[in-house]
Amino acid sequence: MTELTASTSVWLDFLKQQGAQFDAADATALLGFGATAPAPETLESFMAPLTGLGLISVAGDDAASFLHNQLTNDVERLDTNSARLAGYCTAKGRLLASFLMWRSAEAITLQLPRALQPAIQKRLQMFVLRAKAKLSDAGDNTAILGLAGPAAINALAEWYPVLPAEPYAKIDNVNGTLIRVADSSGSARYQWITTPEIAIGAWPRLAQHLTPTAPQAWRLSEIRAGVPQITPGTQEQFVPQMVNYELIGGVNFKKGCYPGQEIVARSQYLGKLKRRTLLASIDSDVAVAGNEVFSVADPAQPCGMLVNVERSGEGRSLALVEIKLAAAEGDVRLGAADGAALHFHALPYVLAEPQ
Repeated sequence: MTELTASTSVWLDFLKQQGAQFDAADATALLGFGATAPAPETLESFMAPLTGLGLISVAGDDAASFLHNQLTNDVERLDTNSARLAGYCTAKGRLLASFLMWRSAEAITLQLPRALQPAIQKRLQMFVLRAKAKLSDAGDNTAILGLAGPAAINALAEWYPVLPAEPYAKIDNVNGTLIRVADSSGSARYQWITTPEIAIGAWPRLAQHLTPTAPQAWRLSEIRAGVPQITPGTQEQFVPQMVNYELIGGVNFKKGCYPGQEIVARSQYLGKLKRRTLLASIDSDVAVAGNEVFSVADPAQPCGMLVNVERSGEGRSLALVEIKLAAAEGDVRLGAADGAALHFHALPYVLAEPQ
């Protein structure tokens, strides 16, 4: 069971009063809002409490320089009006975690799955050494809402009369932090990071515009946007380019060293990338991240792996699939050469080759 602070419990208790149902084994895993609620995959405009996300705060005079030396993106030039994606790699260049990160006057915040937070925070802490940087859990007294679809703009107007104008722009005010993330299915999406008290007060008015739903709807929108998230099942499986991370702004090749930097750079500049992450629908609703996929033409060994996957209704799933590009041109199956079929679709960005 996940240990909950008093403020987190207040937020989760409120959600339960609104009909939210949680996993018995994980008090923060929101499953849905009742049997009569619309299926997450059918919603155009919705709001989802992102209770499965954790926040690491890094404060102190050396916070930016410390993180700059650990992550794949430029932290020293991160300003208070924007957010960025960033990866944390092993010495072999394999991703241990992927973050959405942003800066305030007080600290730099790293957002990642709550399941990964304790171990990643502990690992980062090991490398602080003499740097003036203090890491802490910033999830206490915090509520994170994902808001998506055409109705999100009007829904947020009461608290944010002017919205972030482009993806990864950020606005801070007395109501918290609002970040526009990557668009999905042609619509803007926003993350509102605020206090439980403000979120509880805003909920009824937001619900006039947006349908409350489980985080599954948000994760599906992330998949459609082509934005990968490293989870426990996929740690140390991919160098950043395998999950298109440099294409969506998660890697800076002009910054200094960080763990795995030489391998990441070598993957970028030496030879043609033979593996990428593609968008696919699957004729199965039981797939999980980390499942391998196989080419019918070469059934003896896997040709790829599911990075993220969510049920998308009627016995089907939608996934981001890391795969050999040559294999994706043929018949690809889940789990084995006779498994459920994968059907590939266009991503919302171009799979550019390194220069």
